[in-house]
Amino acid sequence: MAPSLDARQDMAIVDVPKLGKEAAAKAIKEWDQPKSKITHLIFHTTSGAEMPGADYQLTKLLGLRPSVKRFMMYQQGCFAGGTVIRMAKDLAENNRGARVLVVCSEITAVTFRGPSETNPDGLVGQALFGDGAAAMIIGADPIPEVEKPLFELVTAGQSILPDSDGAISGQLREAGLTLHLVREVPNLIAKNIEDSLIEAFEPLGISDWNSIFWIAHPGGPAILDRIEAKLALNPERLRATRHVLSEYGNLSSASVLFILDEMRKSSREKGFNTTGEGLDWGVLFGFGPGLTVETVVLHSITA
Repeated sequence: MAPSLDARQDMAIVDVPKLGKEAAAKAIKEWDQPKSKITHLIFHTTSGAEMPGADYQLTKLLGLRPSVKRFMMYQQGCFAGGTVIRMAKDLAENNRGARVLVVCSEITAVTFRGPSETNPDGLVGQALFGDGAAAMIIGADPIPEVEKPLFELVTAGQSILPDSDGAISGQLREAGLTLHLVREVPNLIAKNIEDSLIEAFEPLGISDWNSIFWIAHPGGPAILDRIEAKLALNPERLRATRHVLSEYGNLSSASVLFILDEMRKSSREKGFNTTGEGLDWGVLFGFGPGLTVETVVLHSITA
């Protein structure tokens, strides 16, 4: 816990936008459209902060138009993968022709520290978290034969779970970003998750949670185990989430974007007829400080 914020910041403000650039460049290449068509940029990181922000640095690194409309989000934590999707959806639907580049870039330099018998939360963090960046381009009214959508964003919402104050929190201090998690986090999420599902899917007449595909933030194995047990989910429903957790760790806000990528890739490789592993409807969940839950209803695209 020695003072180390300066050193951590020096790493984060350089490497967060650089890592974000790698992911964004891959997304733009797959989109196969000129980057001059990007109208908006939403960038999130829990790693470091500066002015001008990582969004400005990324604009320069990618060579985006100087007039691109930027929004920078710092320190929102693990639920922010859902937040950036929700915000991009609103921008795309309310600005004709908008193409929103969404980037989440996370590195563990701001939280990494040696284990301490008086701070078990730190050891949990080192065991779970990993570095990674992911990017996607979100728009409305895709151009036929030019743009190839992967998923449709149907609805998106955010809620604070009851009786969850202080369950997950973080403070930026001289020693870096310190995290605190209580043991009840998995139970709190499992106890309340069905309420979010009912609110999101009741208008669609869906109540069988095994009939939808799942993109759930992999906060840790215990959270996934509790969700699976609470909702009596078949093991394959959380396969993509568990795969990303085992391969990359908890990537904070970037996690759900990694899982979306895993879902559409496995759907293609296994010959499913939709990007949702053969299912039409799906849910994306972001869990994080608050406890805050982001819920996005997805519709898969026919392969």
